[in-house]
Amino acid sequence: MNATAGDLTTDELEKRGALLRGHFQLSSGLHSDSYVQCAQLFKDTRFAEELGRRLAKILPAKADLVVSPAMGGLFIGHETAKALDLPHIFTERADGVMTLRRGFKVEHGMRFVVVEDVLTTGKSTREVIEVIVEEGGFPAGALSVINRGVDAATLGVPVASLLTLEFKSWKPEACPLCKQGIPAVKPGSRPKP
Repeated sequence: MNATAGDLTTDELEKRGALLRGHFQLSSGLHSDSYVQCAQLFKDTRFAEELGRRLAKILPAKADLVVSPAMGGLFIGHETAKALDLPHIFTERADGVMTLRRGFKVEHGMRFVVVEDVLTTGKSTREVIEVIVEEGGFPAGALSVINRGVDAATLGVPVASLLTLEFKSWKPEACPLCKQGIPAVKPGSRPKP
């Protein structure tokens, strides 16, 4: 199942300074002419809370726990968990490997939903799912504010997002902006793979 609520607009992104145009190196290593900086959405705490409520309304399946990858998913994961009245934990990278730290535990059989700011390739979400499944959890789905093209087939779980955006992206060697000599800006939270 792929669901999009459609109640977030590009106008809201632009109004809040979250939709950027230029030449960007994404966390995935791909290049793009557009970038969504969700941190700009979350600096308004009331709007971040509202986005959490919106995501809670499109939860694809019952869950007992919300899990987010650090750094991008922390704020929206927390707000979504608050709206669902569920606990929230997060994974983080240690030496380049997604891990569960800080004393977080997952009870065997606990159903969890992964909450992200932006789904681009699904890499972080897949890694979070693998970590929590290894701890004994059962994936109920994935939620994101923005989806740049990840579907249920990519993740193996139901996916729901507030807004789907289809931006062009290229491998660095095929990037027309690189060929024009325009330097790429790296606004993401994860080092290049």
